[in-house]
Amino acid sequence: MKLGRNIFGVGAMTGISRIFGFVRDMLIARVLGAGRLSDIFLAAFKLPNLFRDLLGEGALSAIFIPMFADSRRDKNFANNVFSWLVVVLLAITIIFEIFMPAFITILAPGFASDPGKLEMTTVISRIMFWYVIFICAAAFLSAVLNAFSRFILAAFMPVMLNIMLICALLMSAFYAPTTVLYIMAITVVASGVIQCAVLWGRIRAGNFGLRLIIPKWNDKIKSMLKRFGVSIIGSGFYQITIIVGTLVASFQSGAVSWLYYADRIVQLPFAMIGLAVGTVLMSSISNAIAEKNMRSVYIQQNASMRRSLMLIIPCMAGLFVLAEPIIKNLFQYGAWTAQSTHAVAVAIMIQCLVLPAMLTSQIYSKTLYASQDVKTPVKTSITSLAVATVLYVALFYHLGYLAIPVGVVVSGYVKNILLARACRRRNLIKIDGRTIRATIGFTVWSGALGAALWFAPVDGLISLCVAIGVFGVLYLPVAYLIDKRA
Repeated sequence: MKLGRNIFGVGAMTGISRIFGFVRDMLIARVLGAGRLSDIFLAAFKLPNLFRDLLGEGALSAIFIPMFADSRRDKNFANNVFSWLVVVLLAITIIFEIFMPAFITILAPGFASDPGKLEMTTVISRIMFWYVIFICAAAFLSAVLNAFSRFILAAFMPVMLNIMLICALLMSAFYAPTTVLYIMAITVVASGVIQCAVLWGRIRAGNFGLRLIIPKWNDKIKSMLKRFGVSIIGSGFYQITIIVGTLVASFQSGAVSWLYYADRIVQLPFAMIGLAVGTVLMSSISNAIAEKNMRSVYIQQNASMRRSLMLIIPCMAGLFVLAEPIIKNLFQYGAWTAQSTHAVAVAIMIQCLVLPAMLTSQIYSKTLYASQDVKTPVKTSITSLAVATVLYVALFYHLGYLAIPVGVVVSGYVKNILLARACRRRNLIKIDGRTIRATIGFTVWSGALGAALWFAPVDGLISLCVAIGVFGVLYLPVAYLIDKRA
């Protein structure tokens, strides 16, 4: 496997998806603003995204890929897991359709004070929740492709959702805003169907022949279920952290939308760099550990850490300095106000500080999963959730919605420290001197350029693009030399 090429490919596809995602969010901001209607859509969209991350791209992928590799890519094992997944997803969907009002009340209790807001959110959520079945199935199909070192198509699939939502939003001029919510909910479900169909077709074209069967209970499924039960708690605690943040923020009007857009901006560099590294390393480190080749593991870890930190640290500096002009030029149109721009920008300036911890945590956690240790990530997630929740509640009275990004940053570094300590204790990672020296160099150089950029006049889209371009042109050659000479 060519590690660098696959990381670049996954990162590029993720970047394309996020670009379309920003176009989508710009249209949502223009059509729905950052208030009642956008709160309804974004709160409803959190539930299917939760289950996608939890059942599809989180715990299931982390457990399935190593077991699938150990089984020598056994078709019967994959068919059985896929069939069990569909059964579970159908059961979950039926339960949520029946009890959706209660779930929405728990997710966003602050909506109850706005007449009709809770009821509308429930209706939109019931439509959109069918997306869970198809997107989780698509995530499983992506895991199968990843196990065969086929990363690109799976990484490109989220573009489908963004393109279809963009088309739906472009139709908004012909419909009332409330009708647009229904159109968007239906579009989300349709995009899941298309993603699932495309990935299934690609797997069948590769002569793997994945298909639905009558689920069978056997030792492999029992073993996977035990590991999955532990792992899902670890993945679930991160999602619970997001839900707790939404719950707290729902008591401040507009806060759910402000935090959503701030998270979208901060997640862009992490998705392009951190998630790409985690996706590719999961397969390569699993193979190296299975072969007991720890030297290869250490080399891959240090190389990935240097290259990814070389890119993520300047992103952190740039977001901190340019948060307000970025939000102003991306979203301050139509129903979006200057107040919303400032609110989102401040949240970004705080939350972007967690990016290095999020990135290195990916390397630590994927290493632990590859070694079949699923308990440690759970313990660190529980601690992280506890820290975040305490900070959300304790600081909300004083900081309002900003308590959430503060909690995200602090809990993110707590989790990172615990994961790193666990890996070192088991000799699963050795950070060499070159990586440490390079990281210090990247930080100093990014900080110097960020300080200079702080005083640059950035008041329009053109000057914003010029500032980002100059930052990159000055940073990258020096950072490359720092990496080589560290």
